[in-house]
Amino acid sequence: MRSFFSFLFLFILLASLAVTVWFSSYVLIPFMPSSGGEERMIQIPRGAGVRQIQKLLAEKRVIADDIRFLVLTRLFHLIDHPPRLRAGEFKVPLGLTPLEVIRFLDTAQPVRYQLTIPEGKNMREIAALFAKDNWVDPKIFLQLCRDRTLLKELGLFQANSLEGYLFPETYTLVRSEVDERKIIKMMVQHFNVVWDEVTATSKGIQRTARVERKYNRHQLLTLASIVEKETGAAKERDIIAGVFYNRLRKGMRLQSDPTTIYGIKDFNGNLTKADLQQKTAYNTYVISGLPLGPICNPGAAAIKAVLQPANVPYLYFVSRNDGSHEFSKTLKEHNRAVYKFQKLRRNR
Repeated sequence: MRSFFSFLFLFILLASLAVTVWFSSYVLIPFMPSSGGEERMIQIPRGAGVRQIQKLLAEKRVIADDIRFLVLTRLFHLIDHPPRLRAGEFKVPLGLTPLEVIRFLDTAQPVRYQLTIPEGKNMREIAALFAKDNWVDPKIFLQLCRDRTLLKELGLFQANSLEGYLFPETYTLVRSEVDERKIIKMMVQHFNVVWDEVTATSKGIQRTARVERKYNRHQLLTLASIVEKETGAAKERDIIAGVFYNRLRKGMRLQSDPTTIYGIKDFNGNLTKADLQQKTAYNTYVISGLPLGPICNPGAAAIKAVLQPANVPYLYFVSRNDGSHEFSKTLKEHNRAVYKFQKLRRNR
């Protein structure tokens, strides 16, 4: 019996030693040798379990696909604390041991991307920009932009869509942390912040008070979107806003090409005489006053121009073909300017 127990003790000792060597050889030895700072991008989806994360790491050859990783994760849980293997996209350095990989994912911040939405883009263009790097499904994004329930949730009771309220800005995005709805809410919230800031700085200016009494926020934003699309030179924004207010005050049609183009389905880039005569909710050559809603998403400068328009006598403007405009008080002056900068140029 003594010999049996001695043999059993020796067997258990050797087996324990073998298991320890087997486990340590995995835990403490990198699967891939270090190669001068090389990293692998790992995207962990929301709700991924340890087994799925192990598969993702193994596919990128960061660790071996081995049951010992599951055991190691469990031991890490018992000895230290539950590892926070969060969702997101991570740059994992090569040359780490499995234990170091767990510690890295426990503390690492996911990769943050920056995407800039320029001023003056419409909803479709914004959806395409986000879809380019697979941040959104453009169809779902545009459906949500017209979803009446979401519009009410965001407090936009006068709007038919989110056109105008998707504020142009540089946004920081993290994989697995955003979707179509979250991006939309983020953009509208930013619009609300900027609107409040611009209106706050505009208070106390007499012409702003007159403007705000006559038009509601949706109408002001609609006009700001037109100013954004019509302006090539930044210094002219408040002048163009002043011209449009003058026309509205006199009951003149705005006659803005960008509004007309917005109302044309599948516009091919060629604005024709027939297009200008077609009655739509956005054709300001045919309808009086403002169009149905914004035609793009304006920036803070265009919003400010509408709240603080220049006090000018002009009723007309025409492009000088260099981004700036020639402004006129009378139709006669305007026709001369059109001939000079448009018809004469075409003839040449």
